[in-house]
Amino acid sequence: MRVGVLTGGGDCPGLNAVIRAVVRKGVQAHGFEFVGYRNGWKGPLEGLTMPLGVEECRGILPRGGTILGSSRTNPFKVEDGVEKIRANLERDGVDALVAIGGEDTLGVATKLADLGVDVVGVPKTIDNDLSATDFTFGFDTAVNIATEAIDRLHTTAESHHRVLVVEVMGRHAGWIALHSGIAGGASMVLIPEQPFDIEDVCARVETRFKSKYAPIIVVSEGAVPREGGEMTIASGEKDAFGHVRLGGIGDRLASEIEARTGKEARTVVIGHVQRGGTPTAFDRWLATRFGLQAIDAVAEGDFGTMMALRGTRIERVPLRDGTGELKLVSEQEYAEAAVFFG
Repeated sequence: MRVGVLTGGGDCPGLNAVIRAVVRKGVQAHGFEFVGYRNGWKGPLEGLTMPLGVEECRGILPRGGTILGSSRTNPFKVEDGVEKIRANLERDGVDALVAIGGEDTLGVATKLADLGVDVVGVPKTIDNDLSATDFTFGFDTAVNIATEAIDRLHTTAESHHRVLVVEVMGRHAGWIALHSGIAGGASMVLIPEQPFDIEDVCARVETRFKSKYAPIIVVSEGAVPREGGEMTIASGEKDAFGHVRLGGIGDRLASEIEARTGKEARTVVIGHVQRGGTPTAFDRWLATRFGLQAIDAVAEGDFGTMMALRGTRIERVPLRDGTGELKLVSEQEYAEAAVFFG
């Protein structure tokens, strides 16, 4: 059997670990050959390939990013996109695809599976917002990077008696902000699931200063104020999946805090640093296990499925279950963090 492999959407630590596991087990245990498709769904759409074997996968376990490249290409927005993918798979002698990606990439995989393309999905998103799996790889690395930044910012905030607003990734789900905020001892965490009251934020800032400590506020990029509750966008231009580029809520919040409290406020946007560089041990472990199970699913003809972490077990679930709805922070989980606000 000849298997195509692609990575789509935003890059994140652990992608190369999945590729390595898929190829190593696929070759050694099942005798498969592999084709690497370049730059997400653009690869099978335009016939962009690269060699992918054991040699190409040596040394990539600790590397961030993806050796296959990525993009946000949506073949369903391209004229005759599905037919072009079918034709290129046939030309390349590819019998099945392993698609590694998040909600959008796996959403395309779901539609292709419904149309008869043999595809298996591996979930990837640092936002950790896919509903069918307890965790996705990349998330742990992002949380660790954000937590280290918060740890370092405490000392400079206290030295200058400033408010520091730390903006982290999280379009619709605040998992990175919640986990890193709790781990880093933030004064407040603001997430998309819970619109915030700016007056309440300012009151907690004042309370924090009275304790002789400077406030650190962690905010997800998709967080919104209760009044005029719209996401802050860096660009109104939409990608192929209809997403605008978010950014700016940190600056917006810092300006409001400074104007209302008279306290100096600065913003730190961690941005793409969260998803670059070496994956943590947990993300390497999880990504490797996802890859091993994914290639077994291909070998068994269990197509239209996605790998999911349930407790400590890797299970297969229908692709549709993984992309049907987002996994969001509940009120109960947010309330745990709120104990430490102020």
